[in-house]
Amino acid sequence: MNLYKIIKYLAFGFGIIGIILTFMIMSDNLGALDYILYLTYLILFIIIALVLIYVIKGVFAGNIKKTLLSLGLFLGALIISYFLSSGTDLDLKPFNDKGLGITESISKNVGAGLYAFYILMFGAIVAMLVASTKKMFNR
Repeated sequence: MNLYKIIKYLAFGFGIIGIILTFMIMSDNLGALDYILYLTYLILFIIIALVLIYVIKGVFAGNIKKTLLSLGLFLGALIISYFLSSGTDLDLKPFNDKGLGITESISKNVGAGLYAFYILMFGAIVAMLVASTKKMFNR
């Protein structure tokens, strides 16, 4: 039995469990929420484990130079976004008056995450446009 069939049966089983838990919630059985959380944690653990296995397998089987270059570009985008974010461009007093405890460090990290998202989104759009253009002219 290959890995595809095992994953297919696991997904089918999780789907059935999800349907059962959905009906338990709809019947006002609120104890089902605990089971849904446990199932979510289990699925998350399985997905993370499978992703790590396939990424490590792909790194050693494929071109490690391209992988390291992609990882370096990703880390570069994160570093650039961290230095672009200031953390002082937001008035934190209204948030702290409500007891949220937001500091300049938290604000800087959130800003860095937003900048990283914008940089990576722009890179993905450019990559799709370049690939589509190449494919269009190669036909």
